[in-house]
Amino acid sequence: MTPEIIVFKEIVDQRGGLVALEEHKNIPFTLKRVYYIYGTPTDCRRGFHAHIALRQVAVCVKGTCTFLLDNGHGKVDVCLESPDKGLLIDKMVWHEMYDFSEDCILMVLASDIYCESDYIRDYNHFLKAVH
Repeated sequence: MTPEIIVFKEIVDQRGGLVALEEHKNIPFTLKRVYYIYGTPTDCRRGFHAHIALRQVAVCVKGTCTFLLDNGHGKVDVCLESPDKGLLIDKMVWHEMYDFSEDCILMVLASDIYCESDYIRDYNHFLKAVH
């Protein structure tokens, strides 16, 4: 499995940096939801699910965290550590997040609103669905 990292254009000068995120430009879908995770203990793991149809881009806007991505055929760990890079999490990809830095703020851009029926929360059910 090869992760897809989206490198965002930065505008940086003496005043600081800016990154603009635009649907169907540097975000490959229509944005329907944005959420962020913060204050996560460094020894905590989150996620443990896949989505049937939802696509997401995760951006570590501050600090660092690591993703485990699993498409049922291979696994890869990806460290996010820069606000100018996003990790595309496609549909039917099991994902877990871990190794959060104390200052981590993880923003996630989603292709649809929250829908519990889109979640696969059991790993064995996920494997059956992808095979």
